[in-house]
Amino acid sequence: MAAQQEGHGVVARARTGVRALGAVLAAVLGATLTACSSTGGKRAEDARKAQQAAGRAAVTTPRWTFAMVTHSGDGDTFWDIVQSGAEQAAAKDNVDFLYAHSDEGQQQAQLVQSYIDKDVDGLVVTLAKPDAMKSVVGKAVAAGIPVITVNSGSAESRELGALTHVGQDETIAGEAVGDELDRRGRKKALCVLHEQGNVGHEQRCAGAEKAFDGEMQSLYVEGTNMPDVRAAIEAKLQSDRSIDAVVTLGAPFADAAVQAKQSAGSKAEIDTFDLNEKVATALQAGSLGFAVDQQPHLQGYQAVDLLWLYKYNAEVLGGGRPVLTGPQIVTRDDAAELRDYTERGTR
Repeated sequence: MAAQQEGHGVVARARTGVRALGAVLAAVLGATLTACSSTGGKRAEDARKAQQAAGRAAVTTPRWTFAMVTHSGDGDTFWDIVQSGAEQAAAKDNVDFLYAHSDEGQQQAQLVQSYIDKDVDGLVVTLAKPDAMKSVVGKAVAAGIPVITVNSGSAESRELGALTHVGQDETIAGEAVGDELDRRGRKKALCVLHEQGNVGHEQRCAGAEKAFDGEMQSLYVEGTNMPDVRAAIEAKLQSDRSIDAVVTLGAPFADAAVQAKQSAGSKAEIDTFDLNEKVATALQAGSLGFAVDQQPHLQGYQAVDLLWLYKYNAEVLGGGRPVLTGPQIVTRDDAAELRDYTERGTR
């Protein structure tokens, strides 16, 4: 009986040992799972970032080819940012990305036609000069090539058969400028248009004039000749000392306006559409009053991503309305935070 009891004791001790071992294993497993849950997400994110940095796709969809044709002139930093965003999305989406540009409407249309002839899988185009682009965009749509418009032409996009438009509403952006000028107590402003025939530029100035309680004048300049831009603004400021604000429609022209102000001995505030590293630095220094950021990196990135979503799953954003990326009024208070992004070329 004693032996039996001892035997029971051995069994009992053995069972106790098993339970103890199970408890230890459970604790170890729990700790391991906790560690995985706290670090697994970070590891996955780090792996994804490394994959993208190496230019490897994050998806396994077919190797489609998308092309973007913009109305950019040479050396326009705004469009460098748009292109960079598009290239990043293309790398992620397993897409071959082609880019071309011309500030001449007919030449832009010819570039689009060349990509139609190459039978690309998707097109991103700007409609700064919609009359020149109408026919060729129609040809792309008729050929079964999905088209997304970006930056310019939100009003014409749907009419021409595009899936959607990505950008800011230029009239709304102009109205935001007029409201900001009022808030700053300005009375007479000069809106500097650097590309004649660009409907988006006209809409910006018209929107600003509509919302501004003061007087708004337009000044047309030749944007491809920066010394002439500076001279024209300087002459206007010298001839009319009552101008207390100058609004340029692109970041590269803000610096020319600042120089013109200094040469003219004017006290006008210089403000601008669009953001880049120089603009962020000038905002921080106080030589610019405010900038209107329409997030060009997002425009390029979203346009390519939306084409991919349409090809992959027939998905379309916007519901027939533009997908807005702006406007965002950026002031000196915001400049320091945004400067890191402008230095890397994404804002």
